[in-house]
Order: sequence, then structure tokens, then C-alpha cells
Amino acid sequence: MVLIGKTSGFLKSIGSIHWGMMLMVFGLSHLAYFLAVPGAGGAAMIVFVVVLTQLNDVSQFLFGKAFGKRKIVPAVSPNKTWAGFLGGVFVTTGLALLLFPLLTPYTWPFALFAGLIISIFGFIGDVNVSALKRDLGVKDSGQALPGHGGILDRIDSLTYTAPLVFHFTSYFYF
Repeated sequence: MVLIGKTSGFLKSIGSIHWGMMLMVFGLSHLAYFLAVPGAGGAAMIVFVVVLTQLNDVSQFLFGKAFGKRKIVPAVSPNKTWAGFLGGVFVTTGLALLLFPLLTPYTWPFALFAGLIISIFGFIGDVNVSALKRDLGVKDSGQALPGHGGILDRIDSLTYTAPLVFHFTSYFYF
């Protein structure tokens, strides 16, 4: 824009680009730290975070469809319900407790807190990206995955859960 002399809307354009880059690069790069930091859990820990984040999204969707009546943030994400959120917290925390001995070098309290972090902040990440899409006038961020929107719709939660689980792990376990 600057090179062609167009300054109208520059801040919104550059801000959107920078916000998107920070969200993707900063958020997702934390997964690589599990490989780089000795004792962090390696590739299995990445699988733990990614699988739980995705299953959290799916369980929130299924519980919301089956039992959801009360909306949480209807102006931002009209399909998000309290039943979906609480169902996701329950399922994700339970799965974390089941999967941790197979995929992590940590103890059950870690699994409990990791499940809570992934379910709560996965929801927050999803809602934040929904707010961004609403502001930009985008319904879905693509059609790469029929019924699930685009790739961003699948990883929006992960951009929040990956750094939080890594920093939780590094603070309490390294």
C-alpha cells in the first residue's frame, strides 16, 4: 500500500497482517519447543496438545448441538453454548487424564491442569478468532474441510493452547 501511495486504511491492513502473523507464528511455534527443550516431552507431547485441542473443539460442538440452549457470546459466536463449553471441559480433562501416561513424562496433576488449560483457553482462542472474522466480515476462513470451515477454523484454538501449555509446563516442570 505504501509503495503505491495509498494510506487510507493502512493501519487496519497492516494491523490485521501483523496480528495474524503473531497469532500463527508466535502461537504455533510453541509446539516446536517441546522438541527443542530437553525433558519437555518431545513429539508425543505435541501429539498430546494437538489431539486434546482438536477433541476439545469437537466435543464442544457435539455437546452444544445435543444439549446447548444458553448461548455464551451470541454476538460473536452464536453457536457457542454453555453446555458445549462445559462438555468440552469435562471431556478434554478426562481425556488428558487417560492419555498423559502414554504421551507425557508428567504426573496426573499436570494432566488435570493441562486438560483444564486446553479446554478453557481453546474455547477463548476459538471465540477470539471468531471475533476477528466477524470484524473482517468473513464467515468461514475457507472451505478446505467441508463442515468445519478452513484450516484456521481447525487451528484457531491451538494458537492459544500451544503457548499456554508450553509455558505452564516450563514453569512447573523444567
